[in-house]
Amino acid sequence: MNTFSKNNRFGFSSIKFLLKKEFLQMKRNKFIPKVAIVLPFVALTLFPMVANFDIKDIKLAVVDNNRSTYSDRLINKITSSGYFHLVDIVESYNRALWLVEQDIADIVLEIPPRFEKDLVTANAASVQISTNTVNGMRGGLSSAYLMGIVNDFSSEVQHEWIQTGSGHISPSFEIVPRYNFNPMLDYKYTMIPAIMMMMLAVITGFLPALNIVGEKEKGTIEQMNVTPVSRIALILAKLIPYWIIGFVVLTICFFVAWLFYGMISVGSYGLIYLFAAVFTLAFSGFGLMISNYASTIQQGMFIMFFFVITFIFLSGLYTPVSSMPLWTQAVSRISPLRYMVEVLRFIFLKGSDFSALKWHFAALCGFAVFFNGWAVLSYRKIH
Repeated sequence: MNTFSKNNRFGFSSIKFLLKKEFLQMKRNKFIPKVAIVLPFVALTLFPMVANFDIKDIKLAVVDNNRSTYSDRLINKITSSGYFHLVDIVESYNRALWLVEQDIADIVLEIPPRFEKDLVTANAASVQISTNTVNGMRGGLSSAYLMGIVNDFSSEVQHEWIQTGSGHISPSFEIVPRYNFNPMLDYKYTMIPAIMMMMLAVITGFLPALNIVGEKEKGTIEQMNVTPVSRIALILAKLIPYWIIGFVVLTICFFVAWLFYGMISVGSYGLIYLFAAVFTLAFSGFGLMISNYASTIQQGMFIMFFFVITFIFLSGLYTPVSSMPLWTQAVSRISPLRYMVEVLRFIFLKGSDFSALKWHFAALCGFAVFFNGWAVLSYRKIH
């Protein structure tokens, strides 16, 4: 009898009826199932293709003042790399700059008149690279690609010409980089795990944020307020459906990553679902907390949009956290997405275990307790 009274006092005996109500509302609302299924499927299919960080088809103009065998070899090596498209070999640097100004060329390579002679006799020759940096990222990567090809060409020539009197190649060394966990430096391998978490955050954050405020506009929340159901039971009943939706969204993301990109997690899927369960609980609680303060659906959407965008930019999705200013790195610690993006990348690409991510788990648990506690305390109920 005492146990029943205690459960009744907290409203836990009514949770199953509240859950039935929430799932019936979802069933009648045709929008929620479509968003939970279609949005992650479409986003994970299109976003990595649209947000392409590979720089290709760079338009190259060459000023060849040497017209030698070596200058021809250098030009052929550059064009055969697959990154550069030769638009013209011009007679002067001013003509090449005109091509850049007319957006006909992106980058200019100027080969000096003494290029072959300096290369053979002095074992050193210089070229000039001029890049259009109106688009800073494209300009910077274009010049880096071109410098890498020129350096590689220089190494080839040294192995052919720089020989000692005994006929042996002079002592030299070569740096061969080794890229762990993403050997081909494919941007999709780092982007797709982050997009998974972005979809999980958007769906499990926005939908709860619109839940309570939607009932406010319809007037149904007043009926709930006069019932003996406790605030804890009410918030819990609203969290569980979105917790389940979060698992559905994540499963769809894993399926799309395998189907379209052939990506399979190196680490444990069970461990990913464990972290996702805590993250979904935290972010759904954050959405419910926002809905407690919003008066209209539009207000709730704008508030949630502001925080989600802020969390995304602080998560390291677009810019690595280590590359941010120190004060921004400190602020990024308040973003749950930062921890979950790192967790998914570590497990999905590196195969990390729980011991390597225990502090991330502790941080996500802290967010879950904080946001859900705030959601319960901020819910204004008539007793």
